[in-house]
Amino acid sequence: MAEEAMAEGLILLTTDTIIFLHQVLTEAMYRSKHAIFTLFFSLLLGAAKGQMLIPMDYEGQSDHLKAYGLVYEAIASGYDCHWLLNYRGGSFAILDGDQNIIEKALRKGISYENSSAQALLNLMAELKSPSTNTNSIELERVPKIAVYSPAGKQPWDDAVTLVLTYAEIPFVTIYDEEILNGQLEEYEWLHLHHEDFTGQYGKFYGAYRDAAWYINQKAQFEADARALGYSKVSQVKGAVAKTISSYVNNGGFLFAMCSATDSYDIALAAEGVDICESMFDGDLSAPGAALQLD
Repeated sequence: MAEEAMAEGLILLTTDTIIFLHQVLTEAMYRSKHAIFTLFFSLLLGAAKGQMLIPMDYEGQSDHLKAYGLVYEAIASGYDCHWLLNYRGGSFAILDGDQNIIEKALRKGISYENSSAQALLNLMAELKSPSTNTNSIELERVPKIAVYSPAGKQPWDDAVTLVLTYAEIPFVTIYDEEILNGQLEEYEWLHLHHEDFTGQYGKFYGAYRDAAWYINQKAQFEADARALGYSKVSQVKGAVAKTISSYVNNGGFLFAMCSATDSYDIALAAEGVDICESMFDGDLSAPGAALQLD
């Protein structure tokens, strides 16, 4: 059959073959730099045109983070994308995959599987069955993402910004000043990570109070609070937490992790109550502060 197909001028390629040839051709292009290889690679991609299943299970995906970034870009570009919940790690289906998206997957080292439109539609119908703990969700638009992080931090200082940067998912970093100035409303998704909204600088005082970085950070936070019109760091952090709460009540999405999950709620519960001891803000906490929490 293969000989007959070749005799008729057809090209039969599997996904593994395409990836292998891509690697071979890439190395050859670097060595010879002949334009013919670029042309041949384009022909291969054209032959691979079709619907795509992007697996997200451990066995099927070689780069999960890059895969998320590719799907984000595909949605933003108007491709017909679907999220297959509880199927092979939450895989994705792109019903109108083309040469452009396939080329990006190959170059980024993302695993994908060619499929027919009917096969994917049948799979999506099965996943929607009430008898299964699965579903298929159409992904229509991407959110504008903001990450709550100081401007001076590098992407590798924070796990969230590191992951988003590697995945090539666009985001902006905002902090206290931007949130209090109303800029949070420009975004649909806010991510909180290592942050203490109570103004007590996390759990670092006990072990690092004499460290230069802790002393400098505390001084910078205090200076920033004064610049924003607050006398204490706990006050500005409380105002930020309250602004975020209003943002969520108005439909914004919030994803909090690590210390942000607890300290955010504590800051809201402690509105108007001084819960910080003198080592954090220079004076004692309010008498019976714990009993005054909302």
